Amino acid sequence: MVKKHPNKEIRAALIYAEEKGWRIEEGGSHAWGKLYCPYNDADCRCGEFCITSIWSTPKNPSNHARQIYRVVDNCIYQKQADDSTL
Repeated sequence: MVKKHPNKEIRAALIYAEEKGWRIEEGGSHAWGKLYCPYNDADCRCGEFCITSIWSTPKNPSNHARQIYRVVDNCIYQKQADDSTL
């Protein structure tokens, strides 16, 4: 269950990420929380995007929500999982 982010667009992106298996942890330094890839593999873009910060009050919430969708959708393992269900 997604924690309640104060922005509805970001909250929707987090629900999407959680449905794809990503883990959300609220809290942390200078962020509302963090988003963790379910695969967390070094081969997946060298681990660069396996953890993503979730900002509580970004300057542009719509852009931040789109960024979350992009991170989830561009995971190589997520793409493979999505392609196998087609």
